[in-house]
Order: sequence, then C-alpha cells, then structure tokens
Amino acid sequence: MTNSAGGAPHAEGQDPAGVADVTFAFSASGPTEKAARRATMRAANHLLARQHAEGWWKGPFRTDVSYDAHDLFLRYLLGVLDEGLATASGRWIRCQQGADGSWPLVFEGAGHLGTTIQAYVALRLAGDSPHEEHMLRCAAWVREQGGVAASQLTARVWLAMFGWWDWNDLPVVPPEIIVLPKWAPLNIYSFSAIMRVALVSLSIISAHRPVRPAPFSIDELFPTSDASVRRPTPATTSGWEKGFQHLNSAVRACCKSIPRPVRKTAMNACARWLLKRQERDGSWGACTPMTTWVILALHLHGCPSDHPVLKAAWGFLEDCVTWPENGMRALQTVHSPVWDTCLSSTALLDAGLATDHPALVKAADWLLTRQTDRPGDWAVRRPWLAPGGWSFQFHNQNYPDTDDTSEVILALRRVSSPSQKRIDEAVSRAARWCLGMQSRNGGWGAFDADNTSILPGKVPFFDFREFCADPPTADVTAHVVEMLAALGMERDPRTRRAVLWLLDQQEANGAWYGRWGVNHIYGTGCVVPALIAAGVPCGHVAVRRAVTWLTSTQNADGGWGEGWQSYADPTCTGHGPSTPSQTAWALLALLAAGEHDSATVRSGVHWLTEQQTDHGTWEEPHFTGTLVPEAVAVHYDYYRHVFPLMALSRYVLRKGH
Repeated sequence: MTNSAGGAPHAEGQDPAGVADVTFAFSASGPTEKAARRATMRAANHLLARQHAEGWWKGPFRTDVSYDAHDLFLRYLLGVLDEGLATASGRWIRCQQGADGSWPLVFEGAGHLGTTIQAYVALRLAGDSPHEEHMLRCAAWVREQGGVAASQLTARVWLAMFGWWDWNDLPVVPPEIIVLPKWAPLNIYSFSAIMRVALVSLSIISAHRPVRPAPFSIDELFPTSDASVRRPTPATTSGWEKGFQHLNSAVRACCKSIPRPVRKTAMNACARWLLKRQERDGSWGACTPMTTWVILALHLHGCPSDHPVLKAAWGFLEDCVTWPENGMRALQTVHSPVWDTCLSSTALLDAGLATDHPALVKAADWLLTRQTDRPGDWAVRRPWLAPGGWSFQFHNQNYPDTDDTSEVILALRRVSSPSQKRIDEAVSRAARWCLGMQSRNGGWGAFDADNTSILPGKVPFFDFREFCADPPTADVTAHVVEMLAALGMERDPRTRRAVLWLLDQQEANGAWYGRWGVNHIYGTGCVVPALIAAGVPCGHVAVRRAVTWLTSTQNADGGWGEGWQSYADPTCTGHGPSTPSQTAWALLALLAAGEHDSATVRSGVHWLTEQQTDHGTWEEPHFTGTLVPEAVAVHYDYYRHVFPLMALSRYVLRKGH
C-alpha cells in the first residue's frame, strides 16, 4: 500500500486498463529480438496494471535517511515527537546503516559524514543507546572521519539547535537578504529554486538561533571530549571562500547593530514571502525538506501550531509517509506523479500501444489538470512570459520545470483523445513557455532562465557549491530540443542555437555530463536522441564519438552502469555495476545513432531480457537519479519500469527515435 495525493491509501493496479495489444509488422530477426518482444509485452502489461484509477503512475521517491532524521528533529524541537513515530522511523533509519557503521547517500555507497551524524542523533531520539553495537560502530566511524567539526553545514545547523554546536560558528543568513533588489548580485533569485525556500527559511531560523537541549550528549561523535560545544577545525579555503568568510564575519558584526524594528520588518517580509508560496497540498515546493524548514521558521516567527498554514503543512508531511515494511516509517522527499506518468505514457506508446488506448487517454486527461496556470518564481526573469509548464509533483504551481514540461509534451502529442483540442492548446502554451525559458547561451536550466551566477556557490550558506544556481545543462536542454523537434521546430533558430550549445558541451571522451541523472550515461542517453531528432546525421563526428564512448564503457555482462562517485572522481566516469535504467539509457542513444544491428546493442538487449523478473519488470536497488550532484542522490522506483521498456520497444519496433 502507498499513500495517495490526498493521504488516503490506495492499491496500485486497482483499476487495470487492460492488456497491451501490440502487433509487429515483420518477423523477428533472431532469438535476441524474439526475447525482446516477449519482454516488451510483459513489461507493457506490468506497467498498465500499475496505473492509478485517476490516470497517473507514481512510484516511491527515495533519497538518503537525512530527511527522515530532519522530520524527527523538527518534531522534537517543536515538542510534538511521538514515541511510536520515533520508533518506527528509527527502524527504517537503522536498517539503512552500512556495515562500517555509516550511512551512505546511495545504495552500497561510501559513508557520508553529515548523513551519518544526523542518522545517529535521530536514533538517539528514537531511544537507541550509545552503547549498542551499531551505535558504537557509527560513533567510531564518525570520529575517524574528523567528527562533527568536519561534517557538512546542514548537520551542524541542526546540531546547533540541540545545543551541540555554537551558532557563532555558523554562517549568518541575514533576513534582510529578502529586500535586496533583483539586480543585486546575491538576491534570493540568484539562488536556484530548490535552494531559495530553504535560504529564506534559514534566514528566519538563524535570526532566532533556537536551542532546545536534548536529554543526552553526543560527546562520542567528537575526536576529543573537552567541551560540549565545539568549534570548527580550520580548513584550506580558496580565495573566494576566504573573501566570503571575511564578509560573513562583517555581516555578523553588522547584524548586531541592526535596529530591532528593521530586523522585525525583514523577518516579516521573509514570512510573507514564504506564506505566498505555500501550495494547495500544504507544502512548499511539494518537497519535504523545504516544508520542514518552513514549518520551523514560521513557528519561530510566532505562527501558532493550530494555524491553518501549519496544519496543512503537517498534513503534507504525513502524506509523504510510506511504510516500506511492517513497523518501518520512511518519509518520501517528494511525490513524482507527473514525471512518472509522462515517462510511463511514452514507454507504452513506444511499445506500440494504440494511441487511443484508455490508459493513455486517462493519463493525458490527468496530465492536463496539472498544467500550471499562474506565474511562479521563474517570472522574475521572464515577467512577460505566460505560464504553461508542468512541475514534477501533484501540486506545485510555483516551480514548474522545463524538463517535466518537455517530457509531458512528448507524451501528450502522441495520444489520440476526445480532448484533442485541450491537448493541442495545452501543448501550444507549454511550448511557448519552454521557448521563453531559453537562456542567453542557447541552453535551458530546469527551473529558471539565465540563473548562472557563480556567487551563490561561493557563499557559505550551503555546501552545494556551483549547484546553488540553475544554469543550463545538457540533459534538460536535450529534452527541450527533442520536444521542439517533435513539434516540427527542428529548423527554428532557437532550436539550432540549442543544438550548437549541446555540441559544444560534449566532453573530450565523447560523453555528456548528466546533471539530473547518474551521470554521463544519462547525459549521453538524453543528448544523442535529441540531436538525431533535430536533424544531426548519425554520421556526425559528435554522434560517432558518443557511440565509441558508450561501446567502450559496456560491461562484460552486456549492460551499462555508472556509480554515484563519478560526480567527484572522473576516473569512475562510465563505470559501475550494470543497472536496468542505465543500460536502457545507453541503448536509447545507440539505437538513435543507427546501431540497431550492432553487437553492442544486441548484448545490451540480451542483458535486459535476461534480467527481467517474472512480474515483467526489473529490480534496481541502485540510485540512478540526482537532485544535487555529490550531495543528494535519488532512487526513482519507476526508472526500472519505464526506461527498459522504452529501449526494448524501440529495438523490437526498429525505431531509433
């Protein structure tokens, strides 16, 4: 059982839309193609059976356990932590611990210090003793890594609220940042959409400097045990970082002299900004981490616990709860129905499902209800642009993105529906919105246009470096180009500019970097089909270099894989255990490049057919999605369903694109 958008449980497949009725116009060329046809039919039927009665598809969206820890931290700080809830969350956090005592960001990954510290504290709140074996292993590992002083900023912010870290040793986020004009180098809109809400919330939190001491210490997480509140160990810093550290010290000194009425006015402005952006489901950004920060900020600002705004926010957090196993409580970071639905629709269409199949018509009708119809934060840079994009989640009017919008258009335009006029109008609005979101360099970012400043990544507010902004990326730009080509706009000057930008982004090894998926296999799997769709010939040197790279990185078993560590270590690029989604991405690129009959493709297809389960899908415990490279990885449950189906379908139907 999983939770629906309204919080009521539903069973997947409660309203199966029938079975896939697909015919092939030609005989299979051999055993590999025969096996691929069988796998395609089984996968299509499996996916059809998972559609919700309302027309959408959605799988669990998992990140690391730090957000489960944040949920417990918030409840403790606000005095509402329930023992049963803490126990259930503790079971989930505990079962994700690695053998060395740490918690990783990804499946079978290396331990992450900040996540491990937060998991440890969460388990202490859940009642675990520091003398239990798993806690002793964790504490020893943390000390070996340098202890709390070496951890990431987010962990130390939470620890400061428990009294275990000195607020004076954290960056100052002055609430007065809210009044900086939009042309100022470090106004809130110079940060990416996924950082912005957290930044405004943190400005209120850091102004209040809340402390609610826990009924235990965590001295065991420090290499020494001389003081209950530690100070950070000096680290080697760049010139930029040193400059901002000096600036931060100056800002802290100035904040002490800010008149109380001025500070109150700024905090009120921050609170109004946040309140204006609450979504229908009670969330901020339809995201649990953002919503957690805002709940704490509004509480500190004086919002009563029974206020409708906070009650709705708590309701959203409850709606994101899943129960992976009996007695285990896990918190999803977001719901992903728009993304899962448009990709599922495309996969079924690729499989040859009739364009007027009831499942596809129902999915299209549901997607039409999710199109944004009012300006969001993106309008700061594009005030003249009419809305029309799609976001990732059930309810998110403020932050539609060009990636979801492009994939929704690619799905909708292929569906034959009684609502055809509505589809055509929606696609037209969305395409205009996407075109209006093109950045000056020809590419597209996810949530904003021309969000390219390097300054947000230099300030000490976050640990995300250049990912504090939202510049154009190859994967997102490729999806927009593919969408524009599908609409017959491959010769449009804006499309041509984007194609040239993509060609310029190819790396020396022939691959493209993947910002929102792991990593170069994802980027290359996005870009090559887009280039071919936009009229770049299969023989183009960039396409051939990509084919050579993909061929060289194929694993001996026939599949492809790339580990999360490739974001930090270039030697890991294109290397990792084979996974269904990454194998599919490589095949989608190779098929688009005209490699249908190559031994490389046959081996990849064979691997997928051999890995298919009796249920018609694939198992994939690895995290192949990305929210913030090197910091927040994602496990999309539906990637294992949809991308192998796309690849096998295009193989058996002999469609490069």
